[in-house]
Amino acid sequence: MIYIGLPQWSHPKWVRLGISSLEEYARHFNCVEGNTTLYALPKAEIVTRWREQTTDNFRFCFKFPATISHQAGLRDCRDLTTEFFDRLSPLANRIGQYWLQLPATFSPADLPALWAFLDALPNDFTYGVEVRHPLFFAKGEEEKALNQGLHARGVNRVILDSRPVHSAIARSKAVIEAQQQKPKVPVHALVTAQDPLVRFIGSDNMEQNRQLFAVWLEKLPLWEHTATPWLFLHTPDLAQAPELVQTLWPDLQKALPGVGPVPALPQQSSLF
Repeated sequence: MIYIGLPQWSHPKWVRLGISSLEEYARHFNCVEGNTTLYALPKAEIVTRWREQTTDNFRFCFKFPATISHQAGLRDCRDLTTEFFDRLSPLANRIGQYWLQLPATFSPADLPALWAFLDALPNDFTYGVEVRHPLFFAKGEEEKALNQGLHARGVNRVILDSRPVHSAIARSKAVIEAQQQKPKVPVHALVTAQDPLVRFIGSDNMEQNRQLFAVWLEKLPLWEHTATPWLFLHTPDLAQAPELVQTLWPDLQKALPGVGPVPALPQQSSLF
């Protein structure tokens, strides 16, 4: 089993593809990254609507709010964390994993705060952690301590693959902004728990994306034997995300027959 989705479930230019709501998105994909909770908690009635628009087979992978991961640095945030879980409780049986996206300022010296935070979380859910500090990618004692701590707690290390966007020729505003905003860190394809999560940050060059995605066509099938991989596909301009899906899907089908047929979306060349 593998879960594949996009970083969000709607975009103005997806309307012409027949995707104008979460309900329509969920007909094509079995999960979504759920970036919105990083910036603000949804209202209770919106969470109820999300439940109504999905089935028990769909999975959300919400980020912890930045008030917890960035502003509080995981310290003294019990009330914020409780509010987060309470607000999303109607979706409890549809959570794929909750994950922390930590800033580059969160260093190895902050690991005790991470362990204390993770150890206090409810045992009902699966969790992931994305780090960005350079020392966590240096293959030294600091990275070893991170990986061992996550493994001991059954927490996934979220894997960021930003090679495509940083390898792209910056011709568009979207690519320029993405190169400025997306971390440029080595890809460490490490499995620390049972739900490895890969974020593939593509560019606007679909052939380049296909070439750089080839490594995941080897990794994901191997992981699927013993774990449940998650794959989220990004593009600098999210209007192009369905095009990236259609570019990569035939190769995914060959490597992972269980993913099924390519989502039934119109050809992008006639729309963008």
